[in-house]
Amino acid sequence: MAKNQYHFCATCKHFKVLKTNGKTNYFCSRLGFETKSNYQFDCWDPKDNVVKLMQQRRVET
Repeated sequence: MAKNQYHFCATCKHFKVLKTNGKTNYFCSRLGFETKSNYQFDCWDPKDNVVKLMQQRRVET
């Protein structure tokens, strides 16, 4: 099975960037905890623009 180059938290619909008091935190709204943009979880649900890009390049999800 080939590794999906798009499968990262930063490309997921649930990935949120929270900026408070000059600090940037990355958060998964689905899992409910802090994450990092390069993490990978099995619950990945790609953003619409990522799906379109993957379809153009014929990458399997």
